[in-house]
Amino acid sequence: MGNPKAFLTVKRKDAGYRPAQERILDFGEVEQTLNTEDRREQASRCMDCGIPFCHWGCPLSNKMPEWQEYIYKGNWKLAAEVLMQTNDFPEFTGRICPAPCEKSCVLSIHRAPVTIRENEASALEHAFNEGFIQPKVPVHRTGKKVAVIGSGPSGLAVANQLNQKGHDVTVYEKNSNIGGLLRFGIPDFKLNKNIIDRRLKLMEAEGVKFVVNTEIGNDIKGKDILKEYDAVCVAIGSQVPRNLPVEGRELKGVYYAMEYLTAQNKMIAKEEIPADQIIDAKGKNVLVIGGGDTGSDCIGTANRQGAANILQIEILPKPAKLEDIENPWPNPFPVVLKTSSSHLEGCERRWSLNTKRFIGEDGKLTAVELVEIAWEKDENGKHVMKEVGEPEILKMDLVFLALGFVHPIQEGLLKELGIKTDDIRHNVATDAKRATNVAKVFGAGDCVSGQSLVVTSIASGRKTAQHIDEYLSK
Repeated sequence: MGNPKAFLTVKRKDAGYRPAQERILDFGEVEQTLNTEDRREQASRCMDCGIPFCHWGCPLSNKMPEWQEYIYKGNWKLAAEVLMQTNDFPEFTGRICPAPCEKSCVLSIHRAPVTIRENEASALEHAFNEGFIQPKVPVHRTGKKVAVIGSGPSGLAVANQLNQKGHDVTVYEKNSNIGGLLRFGIPDFKLNKNIIDRRLKLMEAEGVKFVVNTEIGNDIKGKDILKEYDAVCVAIGSQVPRNLPVEGRELKGVYYAMEYLTAQNKMIAKEEIPADQIIDAKGKNVLVIGGGDTGSDCIGTANRQGAANILQIEILPKPAKLEDIENPWPNPFPVVLKTSSSHLEGCERRWSLNTKRFIGEDGKLTAVELVEIAWEKDENGKHVMKEVGEPEILKMDLVFLALGFVHPIQEGLLKELGIKTDDIRHNVATDAKRATNVAKVFGAGDCVSGQSLVVTSIASGRKTAQHIDEYLSK
């Protein structure tokens, strides 16, 4: 513990965002950075608690008190090394994690937790910039070959872990570039893709092979992959978006959020995409249905494209503000009102609204009919929604459905190999050792758990890699 009294004398200081009027003109990362001395002071606020609730709240069980102390002492190399003992990609989570560790920090009792997430990102940036992070090529190779299908955070974590164990790992990705949700779902203003490329370059130097534009189960049969590799990890994510099957859903102008975000990310990367996949919100009235992070990303993107008006609606009631809740600590995921950088850039937000229908002319969206609802319990104690008030019709040019994802794609690989899915959510079914019903095939990430966080996916990938290594070592 570098400074045992810092939590009493040093106040929490967030890096904050670039000015809104500036950042909406580009897709550069919105977060600013503190200077080195300020960052070390923020790390010194860690209390080195007898029971580190932050460690408990983190899906990866990161050792916060240890690397916070190393940051305070200016030992960025050791801080990064301790971080990477439990987290394969701190530079990702340091930018996009919702930081359940901070919600669980003891100082969160007073609404001023340690700036753990920002400190994490800073530790890795210092380590990269100062040349401390270099390729670690395994000295011994086992001769065992592993195929990882899917290159999102869980797939990359599996690949990184198994490669370091000495296995020969090949990652297959159906899209044009590696990264999955990190690459095509998360906007550049939250995660610059150079950060992903830097890590991929490191992994390649360490021996991981990447194959893009190749869909297993289509371009290459799953049975052929099984013949070639000693183990296969399915990490295809939860890619089927939740639909809103109301009247007018087929109208042009109603899109899944990921269609919108993926197209924009590809355009920034200067990839060629068909003209009919380009979605431009400039000068348009935009409705975002769904109150989560994906909806927020749509707002930020639409603001940067120059939307005339943006409305975000949520079917659930408005959550309470953090300051209005007596004491949510140490719950790592308190249900509170979240205001993102995208919200601050400009939009209207409304709650307890249901979408009744989409209205259009000549096959094109022109308006949306909404109605206010209230949630009540029926005789069985189940919450049901009831319409209150009169429906309203709002003029809209674009609608983005940010309603989450329901399960992995069933057709193709899963169907071909006969991989069983659970009966309720249709996610890949695995046993306690992450093995599927098909010999030498394992599962990791959202395709097993359902839609989750990047940090949870990395944790899942690490655990699955451990079981695959045990299987290959028999």
